[in-house]
Amino acid sequence: MEAHAAGSPLVAARMRRRLTLEDAAALTSLEVDDIKSLEESRTYRFPSPADAIAATVVYASALGITEREARELAGLPVESVVERWSLRRWAIVLGFVVVVAAFLIAALRPQFFPAAPPVAPQAQVTKPAVSAPLPERWEIQVDVYNGTRRGNAASSLANEVAGLAYGIGDVKDADRRNYTETSVYYPPGAEAVARRLADELGVGITALPGGDDPNRLVVIVGAKG
Repeated sequence: MEAHAAGSPLVAARMRRRLTLEDAAALTSLEVDDIKSLEESRTYRFPSPADAIAATVVYASALGITEREARELAGLPVESVVERWSLRRWAIVLGFVVVVAAFLIAALRPQFFPAAPPVAPQAQVTKPAVSAPLPERWEIQVDVYNGTRRGNAASSLANEVAGLAYGIGDVKDADRRNYTETSVYYPPGAEAVARRLADELGVGITALPGGDDPNRLVVIVGAKG
């Protein structure tokens, strides 16, 4: 169960202190499942990216991670000038920043560095009709299903979708495992919302025959996704 320790700074810090997941949960007043989600980078399990960051700060504080240790766990050089800083509160603050940045940068990078919006063709700019604004990403719930035989394919894509600030619904296996292409499936009235998400993921879209919630999308991971 601890095979992922070498790839997670938080697991490495916990193992240095010889703490079990239950010990860590007791120190932080977090649930064991929350601790496991932080250590396994499953940030979509939290209500929002801000909640995931807050839980990470609480966990790092409870473990007593110093700034020097945080830099070592993040693979950053330990500079002598940092060692001259004797005020404990500054060391703790800097340590939190390094740990949070190293731990969540992969999952949240699309949100912090959003892609530039595509330039509309001239023919579209001159149309007299004005399209209604799309709903905010956090108002859209996305179910992610694994349509392949690859392990954790749905969880990996769910992390990417959560990093774009969408809400995450079900994350599980599809009804069959032989999908060839990853696609965003949308109900009637949700084509524009689906196309936005599909463009952000670099995949196609497919209409669903039914459904009555235009703010709910389904992404099925295919073998070529």
